[in-house]
Amino acid sequence: MLAAISFPTVSPDLFSLEIFGWTFALKWYALAYIVGILLGWRLTVIAVRRPQIWGADGPPMTSEHLDDLLTWMILGIIAGGRLGYVLFYQPGYYLANPLEIPAVWQGGMAFHGGFLGVCVALVAFTRRHGIPLLSSADLIALAAPPALLLGRIANFINAELWGRPTDLPWGVIFPGEAAQSCPGPVGLVDGLCVRHPSQLYEAALEGLVLLVLLVWLAFRSGALRHPGRITGIFLLGYGISRFLVEFVRQPDAQFQSPGNPLGLALHIDGIGLTMGQLLTIPMIMAGLGLILLGKRLHTALG
Repeated sequence: MLAAISFPTVSPDLFSLEIFGWTFALKWYALAYIVGILLGWRLTVIAVRRPQIWGADGPPMTSEHLDDLLTWMILGIIAGGRLGYVLFYQPGYYLANPLEIPAVWQGGMAFHGGFLGVCVALVAFTRRHGIPLLSSADLIALAAPPALLLGRIANFINAELWGRPTDLPWGVIFPGEAAQSCPGPVGLVDGLCVRHPSQLYEAALEGLVLLVLLVWLAFRSGALRHPGRITGIFLLGYGISRFLVEFVRQPDAQFQSPGNPLGLALHIDGIGLTMGQLLTIPMIMAGLGLILLGKRLHTALG
């Protein structure tokens, strides 16, 4: 490889203010969550205001329901994302330091935990209001890609969750001692470690591609007339995208060891799956199940 891309000089803080000795900062990561959730909420509002894109029963909820649901979703994302990180990625550490579990400002959120938190919140919300679950899930699936897109871009700005070493010309030299630890000759350029910008791969696949696909299916292809179809396609699309990117994404340090340099959570003789891939398999299966179930119901009722 003849060249590599230097990491852009971007502060993790959008801005910071010091008032009476206290420092207040707005981070890109927080802004990504806020803007992504608002964009997703706006997509759902547009969808429920267009009864012609739904089936005979119309939208599953009103705009007023959506305003209430937004609060439930935010709580599900934060609580589920944090608990998922604690349980899936560092249970031993947090078992020894339980008071640090609520400290979300220190970092540490897991998508799969946030996904489960959203599922629990959605089931509770729909049961409380007597709203159809599958059609409501389609709305949430439609709203998810903007937050995924912006969240992964924020991961890149934070120089975290980078990829494995690479010799490809678009590899990035990330800052920090951990990012500069190359285990072998692959990715070394003038003594610097060049890595896959896996955050941007995920932003493109889980965010942009999935957003365009779901918007087209919802507003142009009539997919919302078949409850569960949008949800199934989201689960399948996200699952496949994340599974593939995991092959070039650097695994979490706690899973790595001299006998397991690839950080595989399940491995036999060096061949296996990362934790991200293990957690993604149920999503892929659920997505396929929803798509097939929807087709069978459509055939039976047609």
